Amino acid sequence: MKFSVLKTDSRSSARCGLLETAHGTIQTPVFMPVGTRASVKSVEPHELNEQKVQIILANTYHLYLKPGNDILRAAGGVHRFMNWQGPLLTDSGGYQVYSLSDLRKISEKGVIFKSHLDGSKQQFTPENVVDTQRIIGSDIMMPLDECPPSTAEKEYIRKSGELTIRWAERAKEHFSSTEPLYRHEQYLFGITQGGIHEDLRTISTRALVDLDFDGYSIGGMAVGEPAEEMYRILELSNTLLPQHKPRYLMGVGTPENILNAIERGVDMFDCVIPTREGRNGRVYTRQGSINLRSARYSADFRSIDEGFDNDICRNYSRAYIRHLLNVGEILGLKLCTLQNISFFMWLTSTARQEIEKGSFMEWKQDFLERFNSNEQA
Repeated sequence: MKFSVLKTDSRSSARCGLLETAHGTIQTPVFMPVGTRASVKSVEPHELNEQKVQIILANTYHLYLKPGNDILRAAGGVHRFMNWQGPLLTDSGGYQVYSLSDLRKISEKGVIFKSHLDGSKQQFTPENVVDTQRIIGSDIMMPLDECPPSTAEKEYIRKSGELTIRWAERAKEHFSSTEPLYRHEQYLFGITQGGIHEDLRTISTRALVDLDFDGYSIGGMAVGEPAEEMYRILELSNTLLPQHKPRYLMGVGTPENILNAIERGVDMFDCVIPTREGRNGRVYTRQGSINLRSARYSADFRSIDEGFDNDICRNYSRAYIRHLLNVGEILGLKLCTLQNISFFMWLTSTARQEIEKGSFMEWKQDFLERFNSNEQA
């Protein structure tokens, strides 16, 4: 994988880089909107392009169940299926299987689980998860891993981490012995585990680095641990992961989480916050987040974020979008979602610009003070 670090901040581990894929070059740091079922909810691919989205994420578990591998193969992969021309990353579905704790059984071979759709018995192994992502055709794929909850006992997390390493070895071997189906290169990241335990995280990270993956995902975070514990593990990971390969913090998160993770050397992020909260009427602005369902905006004819250069802020008022939300018009959910995606694109691209200028830490502090002081319940 071609990944170049172009600049590192002099006062932190924040860095900006270029990640090359067959479907486009990605400028990092980067936020990836979540398109779980080959769709970023309520948003068309051309609208993602208009908001300067560089890469999106889809979910192997959900796509495997529906529409299924046969349909995806016949379609020629997800890029063609959904008409998305940019880079695509797929997670392995391990987290979704983890969330089905009452419907799964983990063994050395893999995971047997019951579909949340129809209760049918299914199995994921390190090998067939790679095969499914070959069929999906994602530019970047994740191996099967186990993601234990933050409340798990240390001994369980140790055994889980060891199993994830063995699965990673099998996934890497199978990936190396198979070929892409659609004439474009695919890349495989390793996923580190170990919870908030520095010794276990070190063992996991070093073992995966020895396997020489194309990039590295930091897993097992944002599963209930305090933010300070996550930052501590990110600082440790920064010392253990190769400097010349991309780093992806899975499932994170809030603007504050993202900027603090960038400070600690993370390059890539994904989270459902922009789309999920947008559908509930919460929108993100440079001055904080606001709940547009609130009655205070019923006659507020200002834009969501005055001076923010996107189509939503140029053309629609807070009062109008509140009206749409309160009468159940789908357009309201869509406009809120687009605003949030636009904001998260702005956040990471501005972080990149500040790293390039050498002023990231000052900008981050000023932004978070303003953002957090104005955020509304």
